[in-house]
Amino acid sequence: MNKSRKDCKGRALKKGECQRKDDGRYIYQYTDPNGKRRVVYANDLPELREKEYRLIKDQMDGLQSYCSGKTTLNYVFDRYISTKYDLKKHTKSHYKYLYDHCVRNTFGKRIITDIKYSDVKFFYYSLLNEGGLKIGSVDSIHTVLHPTFDMAVRDGVIRNNPSDRVLSEIKKGYGKNKGIRHALTLEQQRAFLDYVEKSPVYQHWLPLFVVLFGTGCRVGEVIGLRWQDIDYANRSISINHSVIYTSIDKQKSAFYVSSPKTEAGVRTIPMMDAVKKAFQDEYEVQKKIGFNTQVVDGMSGFIFRNKDGLLLNPTVINRAIRRIYEAYNAEEILKAKRTGRRPILLPNFTCHHIRHTFCTRFCENETNLKVIQTIMGHANIETTMDVYAEATDLKKREAIKALEKNSDIF
Repeated sequence: MNKSRKDCKGRALKKGECQRKDDGRYIYQYTDPNGKRRVVYANDLPELREKEYRLIKDQMDGLQSYCSGKTTLNYVFDRYISTKYDLKKHTKSHYKYLYDHCVRNTFGKRIITDIKYSDVKFFYYSLLNEGGLKIGSVDSIHTVLHPTFDMAVRDGVIRNNPSDRVLSEIKKGYGKNKGIRHALTLEQQRAFLDYVEKSPVYQHWLPLFVVLFGTGCRVGEVIGLRWQDIDYANRSISINHSVIYTSIDKQKSAFYVSSPKTEAGVRTIPMMDAVKKAFQDEYEVQKKIGFNTQVVDGMSGFIFRNKDGLLLNPTVINRAIRRIYEAYNAEEILKAKRTGRRPILLPNFTCHHIRHTFCTRFCENETNLKVIQTIMGHANIETTMDVYAEATDLKKREAIKALEKNSDIF
């Protein structure tokens, strides 16, 4: 049998208890309901045992309140999220961030059994109308709240999930197309890339934007591209991972390597001539200024780099896009006035709009939805269908305009 550990007075210590040799203080280590390691300190063993007793009692009281339906939504969420061991690190962090910033200090304080369907609906509308959130952000919050309520239903704490069908009802009234990322037109796409190519200030961004527009990859997939993922001989790009930049705690953020968003995200993309040239141009530039030196989770040799030779932050890329289209629009308005023509203005857009733009161009030129789905890495064909429907609607309008021009109807 194993001998029990003892303190300096010969008293047997329980599991999790120990006494420090340097100052004689007692320590109790345990794991809280959220899976975090915690430590309790005391000057003597009776004091430590009293603290242990209070901890156990508090946990039991919380569980009893939960089982009797007298606890808050916050408690239920914390219980739910602590069980999600299968979530990717950045996904779990994002869910916690959303909940803490949008739910915890308001709706989260409600008693779980008191929450009704109309309460959830009013809360979602308050986030949209008073909180200024977009429908996509509310959708993300719903993605967290709905399974939290579901867990309470399965545990027998509440009978029905009060968030059932709430978001679908709101989306009907809120407008089907609100919050949808619309693609840039071909004219806008060309204007943006031409401006970047000719700009002495922004020209260094051109290879990155050509790759984004020419592959339709998610920004994390492009940031994570390594030179070894490029196959010039077979003219293909291997998308086998993604690099995520996310907060570790309230003060610090960091990069880490993740698998693609879905299993369908692991794919091979054929390389366009323009994309191949962009990679080659970037390589030639980096031969002079130096290559990306950053190592993330054992991976190195990343293609794109910032001025310090490190990985690009997605937020920095989106800020660059904004500076570029604002500078372009200001110049374009003046040029159009001088020449008496209509200005070709660029809308407010981000990296994800570029992905949507690539998919739209693809849909305009390809009718095989499975091919489009595979290249885009969509897990669900409905996502591809949504973009395809929008692209074909535009084509139908263009076709009718062409028919009107060439038909003598009236």
